[in-house]
Amino acid sequence: MANLKVNTVSGIGTEGPVLNGGLHFNSKNYLTLPKGTTTERTATSSGISTVIGAIRYNTDSNKMECYVNNKWMIVSTSTPTLDGGARGINGMGANPSVINTIEFVTISSAGNTTDFGDAQEANYASNIGTVASRTRGIFFGGPTSGGFGKRIEFITISSTGNATSFGDFDADPSEFPAGASNETRGIQAGGTTTNTIQFITIASTGAGKEFGDLTRAHRRPAGCASPTRGLFGGGQVPSPASRHNIIDFITIASTGNAQDFGDLTEALDTAMPCSNSTRGVWAGGNNGSAKLSTIQFVTIATLGNAQDFGNLTSTRMAGAGFSNPTRGCFAGGYTPTAVNTIDYIALTTGGNAVDFGDMSYATPSGIFGLSNAHGGL
Repeated sequence: MANLKVNTVSGIGTEGPVLNGGLHFNSKNYLTLPKGTTTERTATSSGISTVIGAIRYNTDSNKMECYVNNKWMIVSTSTPTLDGGARGINGMGANPSVINTIEFVTISSAGNTTDFGDAQEANYASNIGTVASRTRGIFFGGPTSGGFGKRIEFITISSTGNATSFGDFDADPSEFPAGASNETRGIQAGGTTTNTIQFITIASTGAGKEFGDLTRAHRRPAGCASPTRGLFGGGQVPSPASRHNIIDFITIASTGNAQDFGDLTEALDTAMPCSNSTRGVWAGGNNGSAKLSTIQFVTIATLGNAQDFGNLTSTRMAGAGFSNPTRGCFAGGYTPTAVNTIDYIALTTGGNAVDFGDMSYATPSGIFGLSNAHGGL
């Protein structure tokens, strides 16, 4: 095989050099592709046709493009890029009437929430269970206007619009469950007086199925995930009322009972959880005598106790948590005054949260949170 070693090529003509056969690049540095604005793309102007399979970087959209089926298509990436970044979704609550509002933010930016749509059934709960894939967001559990709810609803995260019915969980209706998921499976864990774990297949619709049991029956745990593991931290045993600091874990792709992972830094419930593929984070919560501003984390692939990360901008509980691979966000909650604040942290480092923006409303009754770029994806 012959080697062509060229430092600079210029003045070759309007179409550039044509190389036939296999072309190999052995550089360990990088390859710079053609780039330009949308209007600078060659289509069929000046008698030159764009070749199927051509690739370039669009400086208007800041995205890679490939010419397929006679049109330019954005090259897909492993991290969702909707409206400039992954979406965080929060919604519902009561203040004082039950709320069915769903809102969203673009996690990579900062700013106030935008209206997404409405849930079919208004729901109010501290830690409504949620799971999500890159395309679907699903929420379940918590008390509704008609009593405890085992109803499951879903939204398509890349669009906006009202939620659609997914199905129901088979087990007894459950208040205040936790959720965790990877791209395929969504997990519901715990609830008012149950240690039941159930799962759904996110891409389908239908009833939940038996997975196993938590190490204890409790409500108001907070769940997060990597692609392989689901973690459930803290919670409350309702009668007699007590809180605990236990972290359980499961292997999402299998079924079976949860195992002990370690402990949170203190006993609490209604924390706001989020994660990337490496770290699981719990922010705020209620230890029984006070609302908390503490943020703590674990390394999901190991076992062990949580460590201090930093603090929220204020003490609060029962808000929403959502994340992309680099940012964790915490929306709403109450102190006990209801707040509409959204904080964010850099997940890969430690430190205190800073202001992100505001929700359009405040509720003391808890809201749900999810994203299409969380740690389980």
